[in-house]
Amino acid sequence: MKGFGRRSKEERLAALDAFRHVRRAADEDVTRFGEELVQLHVDTLTTPLDEGSQEDYQRALDAYEQAKAQLATAESATEVSGVTRVLARGRWSHACVLAVRDGRPKPVRHEPCFFDPAHGPADHDVEWAPPGGVPRVVPVCFRDLERLTAGEQPEVRLVRLGNRRVAWFASGPLYAAWAQGWYGDLLDDHRMEADRLTMLWAGSASRGDGVGIAPAAAWSDPGAWDGGGMIGGHDYSGWHGGPDGSGGFDGGGDGGGGDGGGGGGGGGD
Repeated sequence: MKGFGRRSKEERLAALDAFRHVRRAADEDVTRFGEELVQLHVDTLTTPLDEGSQEDYQRALDAYEQAKAQLATAESATEVSGVTRVLARGRWSHACVLAVRDGRPKPVRHEPCFFDPAHGPADHDVEWAPPGGVPRVVPVCFRDLERLTAGEQPEVRLVRLGNRRVAWFASGPLYAAWAQGWYGDLLDDHRMEADRLTMLWAGSASRGDGVGIAPAAAWSDPGAWDGGGMIGGHDYSGWHGGPDGSGGFDGGGDGGGGDGGGGGGGGGD
């Protein structure tokens, strides 16, 4: 693999381990985005899009296809960063279509929701701090702001760490490349340091207007990987459904062994 070059054995193994983990996480993201585009396609059959929304929809489709193609050829964790950065653009275009469909203004271009990039672009900033840590401003979507304000936990993106799933922002350096693609704008604008991005344990927060938000727990799901590639009831072990409704398996490659099994795919419908 070109991404692993001349390194010590330990460095190569660490790089390969990181690559396998971030590739699986990106595979889950691509699959989830494809499923949502399928649903949007079904919705457009009964509610046609205007010209501007059609263009946004096409941009979302193009981003999905580009991300899927880049993931198929990725050979290093750094290359997976490119996949998630493309998905971030696609998620914004997707959010624009949904907003117009629902009679809302298009969202301002913004980085994804901090708690789960699949929530699409954030539209609020909240001051958020890990327990005993320094508060920092993070972008959140409206739904997660509502949950936090009500004292509930936000919906958090969990990633695999050992034999459990943890909040992506508590995953440590293993998922740094995955996160840097999604949240590249935060890094580019120097609002967050790259080496801190995946090491922020969940904690208390307050809104920018001073309204308190109840503390949230450090999300962890022990034993969630006992069945292989299952996350939240979805099997993300290699399937990529096409936005036109067709099924497909891009599977394999990163399953088995120490990566939790379940990687390969069979034939699609």
